[in-house]
Amino acid sequence: MYQRILLAVDGSEHSSRATDHAIALSLVTGAEIELIYVLDYSKAKSEVLHSGNSLQLKNERQQRLKKAEEKLQKNDVSYQITMKHGEPGPTIVEHANRNNVDIVIIGSRGLNSLQEMVLGSVSHKVAKRASCPVLIVK
Repeated sequence: MYQRILLAVDGSEHSSRATDHAIALSLVTGAEIELIYVLDYSKAKSEVLHSGNSLQLKNERQQRLKKAEEKLQKNDVSYQITMKHGEPGPTIVEHANRNNVDIVIIGSRGLNSLQEMVLGSVSHKVAKRASCPVLIVK
């Protein structure tokens, strides 16, 4: 049923729990996992200003993927990494829809009611617009 799982990661605790669910699903189905990390344009400027150099910035970004990679390796799950630039929600949706993934797994974000009502969370945007099933993990 599931051959290609798209796992959205950002280094948060929510994405760590989403990784656990992706691994469990992969172990049952034999699906390959594609980690997607979106470099958010709105945060990129701030990251550049606060990092010492481009190597340090690259290392900081890779650290956000490290925990997920370690879990995948520990469970001997086949995976690949995709890094994209853009607004996270639309970028994840576009990638999922263009690459015929079978399911997107994403952690929920802890936005307060006002922010979610006005802006919408990344996971909500993905769930509304992806053409495949979306599993949102709390």
